[in-house]
Amino acid sequence: MLDNRLKKIAELVSGEGIAVDVGTDHAYLAAELVNSGKCSRVIASDVKEGPLDSARNTVEKFGIQDKVELVLSDGLENVSLDGVSDVVIAGMGGETIADIIGAVRIDSVDKMNIRWILQPMTKPEILRRKLYEYNMEITGECVAEEGDKLYVIMTAEYCPFPRRLTEAESVCGFFDDEDETANKYRAREAERLEKVAENLEKAGRNSDSQHYKALAQKVTMGMGVEQISDVIDYLDGLYPFAAQEKWDNSGYLVDSVEQECSRILLSLDITSEAVDEADLKCAELIISHHPVIFEPRRSIKCSDPVYKLIASGIGAVCMHTNLDIAEGGTNGVILRKLGEKLVLGGEPEPFEELGGGNNLGWIVTLNEEVSARALAETCKDIFGCEYVRTSRCSNKLVSKIAFCSGSGGSMLGLAREKGCDALITGDVKHDVWIDANNYDIALLDCGHFHTENIVLEELRRVLEEKFPLLDIEIAESSTDPCEYV
Repeated sequence: MLDNRLKKIAELVSGEGIAVDVGTDHAYLAAELVNSGKCSRVIASDVKEGPLDSARNTVEKFGIQDKVELVLSDGLENVSLDGVSDVVIAGMGGETIADIIGAVRIDSVDKMNIRWILQPMTKPEILRRKLYEYNMEITGECVAEEGDKLYVIMTAEYCPFPRRLTEAESVCGFFDDEDETANKYRAREAERLEKVAENLEKAGRNSDSQHYKALAQKVTMGMGVEQISDVIDYLDGLYPFAAQEKWDNSGYLVDSVEQECSRILLSLDITSEAVDEADLKCAELIISHHPVIFEPRRSIKCSDPVYKLIASGIGAVCMHTNLDIAEGGTNGVILRKLGEKLVLGGEPEPFEELGGGNNLGWIVTLNEEVSARALAETCKDIFGCEYVRTSRCSNKLVSKIAFCSGSGGSMLGLAREKGCDALITGDVKHDVWIDANNYDIALLDCGHFHTENIVLEELRRVLEEKFPLLDIEIAESSTDPCEYV
């Protein structure tokens, strides 16, 4: 009566109490659990009357009306979980299953006593991630094969020690390496990710393409481990720490208790939220742009991110001015993105020359003039910022544009000396706005955060290119520290 998918699900039911079959359809699973003697009672629910009528026919056919309770319910809304040991939710999309579980009130069920047996038809990665957000953990995963179909089945339970999944973990899953059917599924999933990577590369989205290539490798080969010193040496080769400004404090600022790492979190700033996220995601290392230690400290409070890093054993590598000036660093990313949105004429010129072949920011010349307002709209698209502050000459036509990431308002005079029509930067002070209006220069403040946070994608790309099996994630907590009302 059962296909391979439902047979496997039936095997995973503990039989220690009442089982609930959400979205029961024909109640075949409920009948099997009762007839096999595994469960003395099953609750079979569905959101529609039609499937419940089919379920009722099955229950009557086997004469198990006293052991199977049929309930009309949207998810678990009308289902009592008293005495329930197993909840099966199968044959639905991963997002739908996650929504059903998320709708269960925490105080309405003793989660420690329930095994969740889940079989998503689509997007298992979303379900995996959501389960951990609900303070649950996946205790096992397997794959059932039916013809040319492969069905992911997972078991989950309440976890008293919450953590969060990274994107790579949610995509790779938790299969047994010796499970041949699971390995067949992994190979198919890796092939799908490779195709996504190919399409992204054709669209010119190289960072995203490299990310999906690395995900495909991790799905096939599993997560890797690298020496932290090797990661730092690689970064030093791309963005030499020795090139930083004298006043800066870039480098390996907080040691990790581990000499190795498998998970790295990338963040613009190492905030308390970033450390908490790294801790929940079991990252051994955070790589940031802004130094977590800058000024000398007379004391370290428990709310200080440095204290939290040390207490959690998480290392911190910070790349500040060395990343700003390096080829392919922060300003290099802006240069590339401007070239993707605007038609540039000739080679870019260095903005502020620092000596030793280094420079801060670039000057580009457009083939055709654009209004300062149109340039601001382009900047919103590039930096992902909601607002761009501009000087009053927003209708001015510009062609020679200087830019510097972060806080470059003090460079307005240099932009004027070099004959620029516009300056793109962030953190512009009041007196600089006055000067911009006096000198009729289009000044665009796109925000310190937004003009620098875009470098994280490039950092992920170069790291995944070198270390594709490392789990490298851009921090969800790396967000604009300001709100706009």
